[in-house]
Amino acid sequence: MNRRDVVAVAHRGDPYRERENTLASILSAVSRGAGAVETDVRLTGDGVPVLLHDSSLERLWGHPRALADVTAAQLAELTGGGVPTLREALDATGCRLQLDLPGATPAAVRTMVGVVRDCGASERVYWTGAPSTMLAVRAAEPGAEIAMTWKSVAPPLPSLLAAVRPRWVNYRFALATGEVIARGHRDGVLVSAWTVDTARTMRRLLRSGIDALTTNRIDVLVRLLAG
Repeated sequence: MNRRDVVAVAHRGDPYRERENTLASILSAVSRGAGAVETDVRLTGDGVPVLLHDSSLERLWGHPRALADVTAAQLAELTGGGVPTLREALDATGCRLQLDLPGATPAAVRTMVGVVRDCGASERVYWTGAPSTMLAVRAAEPGAEIAMTWKSVAPPLPSLLAAVRPRWVNYRFALATGEVIARGHRDGVLVSAWTVDTARTMRRLLRSGIDALTTNRIDVLVRLLAG
């Protein structure tokens, strides 16, 4: 793949400039040339999908409360509206979003898929996460684009690939060797890597034929791809 065709995926937006997984962070990444933005989705206690990586509000928002213990209204009050709902993010950004679903149950997946569908955003959303979660996405949305996370150098079994039908297999960057990338291509999938923050590693992966890179340093990656 020509390096100009490699997808530059901004990890949680542009977190070195704006707080991660906020609208400001997503929009900052898009303004710097991101081809897609990866963001995490969890449910509040009353079942509203919101953009938050952690299971609690402590690290980012200074409140030692679990997300599952607060309603969407309480969350908005605690964070000054800083944690967007998935619906708000889809309505406000218009960009391609990769939705990571940490810890999502099949019921939660159905709720998230329903919001994406209601927003008319199915064509610009794709999904990432563990194989079990991606199986739930496939069941809820047969036409979904999936980037299945894979954490082993051993390849996914053909039976798993057939069940999940991922477009992408998403590796931690240290596992994404030239051999792994070539094997993925032989298996008929695109190969992506996360989370790549140094120019040296970006260059290695580009030379090895990677199809997408996820980074906290979207400006660095965009400059490399343009060069």
